[in-house]
Amino acid sequence: MDRERMLDMDRRLQPLRRQCFGALAIALVACGPWLGWWTLAPLVAAAVLFGLTDRVVGSMRRPEYAMFAAWAGSEAIIAVSVALSGGPTVPTMSWLAIPVVTLAARFSDRGIAAGVAIAMGLLVAVSFGVHGDVVVEQPPLLIAPAALLVVVTMFSVALMRSDVEHRSRAVLDPLTGMLNRLALESRADELAEQSAVSGEPVGLILVDVDRFKQVNDSHGHSVGDSVLRQTAYAIRRQLRAFDLAYRVGGEEFLLLLPGADLAEGIELARQLCQSVERQAVDGVKVTVSCGVAASPRGEAFDFAATFASADRALYASKASGRNCVTPQLDPGDGRPAAGESDGASSGARRTRTAVPSVPS
Repeated sequence: MDRERMLDMDRRLQPLRRQCFGALAIALVACGPWLGWWTLAPLVAAAVLFGLTDRVVGSMRRPEYAMFAAWAGSEAIIAVSVALSGGPTVPTMSWLAIPVVTLAARFSDRGIAAGVAIAMGLLVAVSFGVHGDVVVEQPPLLIAPAALLVVVTMFSVALMRSDVEHRSRAVLDPLTGMLNRLALESRADELAEQSAVSGEPVGLILVDVDRFKQVNDSHGHSVGDSVLRQTAYAIRRQLRAFDLAYRVGGEEFLLLLPGADLAEGIELARQLCQSVERQAVDGVKVTVSCGVAASPRGEAFDFAATFASADRALYASKASGRNCVTPQLDPGDGRPAAGESDGASSGARRTRTAVPSVPS
């Protein structure tokens, strides 16, 4: 969820960041006769740095590292510019607070603390490294921008936490803590754009709790809720750091696997089935059925088509006795998609878990 929020906020900040670069460029041009025209060069370098980061961040397994590196790089570029133009004796010293505004919008508490420490360290280094004697004589030259950094951080953190709380209510399923359909829409669009550039496949797994209605009818809705929560927990334990899980129906979950082909999706789904089957919720034996599909490598991710393939495969799993994994089928004839391994005797190749399906 933290990674999803970070990526979402970064998408929202991209157009604003370009506007800010434009505003700073205008200010530097206006100050050119006093500060020098060379100050535009660091601004261009920062813009290029963020542009490169925006291109690669979507295909990275740990995008937060690239984004934080870009943030730290922009802060360092500003510090160098301030140092070369006069350090604590020039008004641009306060510009070190500009990147700090975006910390809370994208990073966790650890990232915020690290960012503030970097900004404060650069502030002190520029102050004493350029005109330390002036700072000693006039401490407000350092105290004022340092206080600005702290105050900006405090306000941005408070505002962002309020925003996160309200947005979480809109995109999180309150029972399982998983993302919901609203969050799925924006992520699917983003993966389509990323795969069009990278050519990497995107795997999709549909998971359905077997005989869930019988659980509710026989044991009550409170036990049914426990089954859904425990199943969601079992799903999250099997995911990689950059995979995402969504609750898309009453007892149905959807997993998005960036960079995973069909074989990887099948293996993950098999592990998931086994993980769920090993646990009992309030004495109730629980199993799941899975349908797996993946977009072709080298093509843009088509969510609707991939979802439809996984949905057909899930239906085949339910029809085959449940508690099994079925890969995507060719539409129309019910046979495994082209390129699948042999062994489909009933129209769908199945990877069964060790223990047969047990009614709840």
